[in-house]
Amino acid sequence: MQALYETKNAGLEDALLESLSPDEPWSLVERFTTLVRESSSEDERTAFDYVAGRLSALGVPYEMHMPEQFLSVPIKASLVAGSNTYRAKTPGFSISTPAGGASGEAVIIEGFAAGRSVDFFDFSPTTEVDVKGKIVVVDGFGGPPPVWYFQNKGAKGAVFINPGVDIHWGICTTIWGAPDLDNYHRQPTIPVLSINRPDGDVLLAQLAAGLTNVTLHTELKEGWFECPCLVAEIKGSVEPERFVLAHGHMDSWDIGIGDNAVGDATLLELARIFHNRRDSMARSLRVAWWSGHSTGRYGASTWYADAFGLDLARNCVAQMNIDSPGCRWATEYRDVTVMAEVEDFAARSVLDSTGKGFTGERPHQAGDYSFNNIGISSLFMLLSSMPQAKIDELGFYGVGGCGANIAWHTENDRLEIADKDNLMRDLRVYATSLQRLLNNPLHPYDFRALTAEFKDTLDRYSAAAGSDADFTPAYDALADLDSALGDLQGRASDLANGQVGDAGVRAYNDALLALARELVPINFTRKGRFRNEPAVRVPELPDLAPALDIADADGHMRRVTRTHLLRGVNRVAWTFETSANIVRAALEKI
Repeated sequence: MQALYETKNAGLEDALLESLSPDEPWSLVERFTTLVRESSSEDERTAFDYVAGRLSALGVPYEMHMPEQFLSVPIKASLVAGSNTYRAKTPGFSISTPAGGASGEAVIIEGFAAGRSVDFFDFSPTTEVDVKGKIVVVDGFGGPPPVWYFQNKGAKGAVFINPGVDIHWGICTTIWGAPDLDNYHRQPTIPVLSINRPDGDVLLAQLAAGLTNVTLHTELKEGWFECPCLVAEIKGSVEPERFVLAHGHMDSWDIGIGDNAVGDATLLELARIFHNRRDSMARSLRVAWWSGHSTGRYGASTWYADAFGLDLARNCVAQMNIDSPGCRWATEYRDVTVMAEVEDFAARSVLDSTGKGFTGERPHQAGDYSFNNIGISSLFMLLSSMPQAKIDELGFYGVGGCGANIAWHTENDRLEIADKDNLMRDLRVYATSLQRLLNNPLHPYDFRALTAEFKDTLDRYSAAAGSDADFTPAYDALADLDSALGDLQGRASDLANGQVGDAGVRAYNDALLALARELVPINFTRKGRFRNEPAVRVPELPDLAPALDIADADGHMRRVTRTHLLRGVNRVAWTFETSANIVRAALEKI
């Protein structure tokens, strides 16, 4: 398979890489240092108009959409404990308190102090605490999973103690994009705020000394707002209907240079260089800048997935998310977001364009990955990161962007967080990957890497379930799929020397896209196509993941879980069977 990952257009790729320049992207970065790009704000519209103006000047065609999005924008917050009033931030989708605040008995949630960080995507407390009618005080970030958990336990409010001296902005809803009838009820119903570590230590000391009640003050702007969504399209000349979607968010917390002005700049430079070489492109490139990433919980990307869902399902070759590239000290490609079938391709693109190594990780339910339910193979989210040794030297804790700089989601995410040299190096990775996706005859997907992952997942779940579930139908269907994929890969070497548009090449690629439409949803969704998952961690083959918990269930819940797993095995096995049939139908055409 390695030959499929290499460029088949060395001259074009060299020309694209040589044409990369810091002039256009760095001008955008510097311009954005004066803009607080909060969604629905004047500054956000100014930023979109700036990019649209540059696209016009460069001759790149684009559309400016104005979708209506449901936003929750923090305005102010504070925490009163005894005689102390603490500076605070409230996350998007917390509720606003009455004028007098929300008061209640505070209860400390133990068990998280060692890491100083509640997981961004999951939450599994080690001990049960009665929080009904109380205000919980928790170490870490106040993301969707813990807020959803404590709200359902009857908490009256939540205070999160962030790990450092700065307070990080965030959001606390599990709803992905605009709410619909399936999920509107999941909107948070309690006030939430965050304070910094030094103030948190004082608060914990007050509570240990006998203070019982605290008062939360939160204010947010919430409702439906029209916000821009900018999409440029550079048409290919052989298969113009097929496209790769490269995208990132325009909105920011404060001026947000590392998250995500550098990504916006990267997208603009990619649009420039590929437009200048448009006559050499076989497939089309769409470049999108989203609003509502934060205060709309991926609002515009979800709207685009909804409004253009059928086109995406029919024609999108891949989606590439671009968030926080080119940041200070970010010199490694470590734990980069990538789906299994495209990981080797991503690693080869990084190696060829930078000479550096690469490790990937399963995509989180985050970062404008709003297309999993459609079934689109995906690569990247965050890209380069600072070495772990540098993180340890600086005493940094884990964050979700800015190349691991803890300025992420704070007022400190300013020009010094961007690094021009690192940005240009990351641009080489994106340009190389896109050139190959757009112009190589065969799509560079190895679904046998995914079937190997599925086998490992089934082994884990089967061992945990024991006699409570029979995974045999899934195992059998998976083995059949893997065998069929082996036959398909046997045809790849000859086809790789063909041309985009050849009948055999098209049949091979059509099969890969059809496989993605089946296998990505089964690995990342429970809700089905064109429906959004909650913004919490989605485990591998999620229909079968309850197998990990069945040993701890008894009585009624054990039987409920058995029923769930039986249905899950049916869904998974049928998807594997369908995928094997897709492959065999393609083999007859090649």
